[in-house]
Amino acid sequence: MDRKTSLNKRLRAAAVFKQLGPGLITGAADDDPSGIATYSQAGAQFGFNMLWTMALTYPLMVAVQLVSARIGRVTGCGLAKNLGDVLPKPLVLALVASLFVANTINIGANLSAMGAATQLVIGGYAQAYAVVFAAVSLTLQLFISYERYARYLKWLTLVLLAYVAVLFVVKIDWGQAAKALVMPQFALTGDSFTVIVAILGTTISPYLLFWQSSQEVEEIERKPEAEPLKHAPLQAKGEIQRIQLDTLVGMAVSNLVALAIMMSAAATLHAQGKTHVGSAAEAAEALRPVAGELAFALFSLGLIGTGLLSLPVLAGSAAYAFGEAQGWKCGLDNKPWEATGFYGVIAAATVLGIGIGFSPLDPIRALFWSAVINGFVAVPIMAAMMWLAGRRDQMGRYKVSPAIQFFGWSATALMAATALSMFVF
Repeated sequence: MDRKTSLNKRLRAAAVFKQLGPGLITGAADDDPSGIATYSQAGAQFGFNMLWTMALTYPLMVAVQLVSARIGRVTGCGLAKNLGDVLPKPLVLALVASLFVANTINIGANLSAMGAATQLVIGGYAQAYAVVFAAVSLTLQLFISYERYARYLKWLTLVLLAYVAVLFVVKIDWGQAAKALVMPQFALTGDSFTVIVAILGTTISPYLLFWQSSQEVEEIERKPEAEPLKHAPLQAKGEIQRIQLDTLVGMAVSNLVALAIMMSAAATLHAQGKTHVGSAAEAAEALRPVAGELAFALFSLGLIGTGLLSLPVLAGSAAYAFGEAQGWKCGLDNKPWEATGFYGVIAAATVLGIGIGFSPLDPIRALFWSAVINGFVAVPIMAAMMWLAGRRDQMGRYKVSPAIQFFGWSATALMAATALSMFVF
């Protein structure tokens, strides 16, 4: 009986994991090296007192990602194509171009962090490692089918467990952490506000919206029996439930890992008086004398793995956005010669990202401007997306529920306030 129960539990767990895909990959990609640097800085500077931001952002992230995924699954078209139906094309192209710039900067910063982390672990040249990582990522995107590639990305999300493992290596004051989660104590100064803005910009990013929406379209094209829900209402119940589970789990993974990184930095770096972290690799190096070799190795492993996960999402989301806005043939299931414009954008973003690593441009400063661009780009994209998702002529009977609309518009308002506040602080 015990063996049968255990087998049933494993089968149920396998069935649940099989349903996870675009949402899980999107959530995991949110914890890229740039995000890791932000969360490490929050923990190092403010201890446990920024943990509350993850509780705030979770329902907002879920809402906006649910909307983007549903738009793709209901209409059979990506977010950029749908935005083009309700916004002037020049505005859509301007937003997409801004997204490309921000994503390319992010790619460059992530490659630099991955190279630096590899250098810390095995020695050698950081820039050479960055080129190798970029070449591997680009080759996989160009020559591996979407089905296999998505499966690789899905399993790669398990590398995030490294950051959870760090919590069991370092000494955490769980009572203090729980108290700070619900009753944080910090002064609202320019420094604390900057960290809050950085966290919001890291967790709610425009490229994640384009990626998850387009991945739902890829899922339709991959399965012969699948159709856009507007034309296949019998598929709606199961697909909407899958999207909800996928997104809830994916965003939960994203935020739990962010919590783990903040807590690790708070319990080690902040406790030792080290309150400034310049990059994710610097955070890993700082852990070595404080928390030991195992914590350093786990942190570095997670940094390299999440970087490999984020590169195709950053480059791919820009390619989907550009291609859909221009009416190009898009999709990772196509061969490079079948969708030259789409793959051209992926290659351009990756190569330019490598160039940023070799340039005198400070990657941390570049990331700041990337966050600024994302903050301003996110607002009109999210507002148009929420408006579109509530329109019956676009979504048919599958327009989003009032609850999702509430949290989605709340996220939009919060991002607008964040963007405007950059002029104040």
